[in-house]
Amino acid sequence: MEALDRVVKPKTKRAKRFLEKREPKLKENTKNAMLIKGGNANSTVTEVLKDIYAVKKPFAILYKKKNITRPFEDQTSLEFFSKKSDCSLFLFGSHNKKRPNNLVIGRMFDYHVLDMIELGIEKFVSLKDVKNSKCPEGTKPMLIFAGDTFDVNEEYRRLKSLLIDFFRGPSVPSIRLAGLECVLHFTAVDGKIYMRSYKVLLKKSGCKIPRIELEEMGPSLDLVMRRTHLASDDLYKLSLKQPKALKPKKKKNISHDVFGTTYGRIHMQKQDLSKLQTRKMKGLKKRPAEKSTEDGGSRPKKPKSA
Repeated sequence: MEALDRVVKPKTKRAKRFLEKREPKLKENTKNAMLIKGGNANSTVTEVLKDIYAVKKPFAILYKKKNITRPFEDQTSLEFFSKKSDCSLFLFGSHNKKRPNNLVIGRMFDYHVLDMIELGIEKFVSLKDVKNSKCPEGTKPMLIFAGDTFDVNEEYRRLKSLLIDFFRGPSVPSIRLAGLECVLHFTAVDGKIYMRSYKVLLKKSGCKIPRIELEEMGPSLDLVMRRTHLASDDLYKLSLKQPKALKPKKKKNISHDVFGTTYGRIHMQKQDLSKLQTRKMKGLKKRPAEKSTEDGGSRPKKPKSA
């Protein structure tokens, strides 16, 4: 037991940097995804994985060799690959008679499977089939979700969260208009999920704000939900827990309205308005009668000198 509990220290600087990179951080790195082919993946599934890899690059790893594994029966191989490649997201593609053109999308928590949803491919149009210009590698996409099902159904709500995690890309402090080039649109209707990808074209409009057009660039997928493996509410809540250092400190006497306007309350002593210095004007000067009443009566007249 003592040998198992012993912490092995790195012997080289390279090993030390490797371990420091994987240490827990207050602000975590951009999540990487691994794309894995099953032992019986056909050409359609292989092309889907390649196209998703092209959209996700450079935060993705594509395994070219086939891996004989079944995520819903045994998750040990996925957890092994996740720890080996430091990936917290995965997309597994397979094909068989019972579940043709099958995709399993999921995410990890502490190198263990947290959520996993199986999707069937009904229609697929690849990047090669659409002869339009493409977005450059590493473009952060804009994500749009249409359909009430994403907000009403618990499984679709978890799928929406999973898709946001998968495609969101790096966190950026600021955005420029020319950098908004790619749109990923997900629609849930009649039990199906439609994924479409567009390139944003900024056209001249005769004013400061450009006219925006969307041009389809692929890939596009028609998906249907199959099996699901969702984390329990307690485990899901634990995975969302943030360290105390990241939580914003509550500021006293500050409130916000529904429009986001900030209001501050200032505490100060009662002010004597009678001593307030105002602008000097002839109309505001006190008359002799007013001055005498304030002094407590009229002053005695001086005797006239003889």
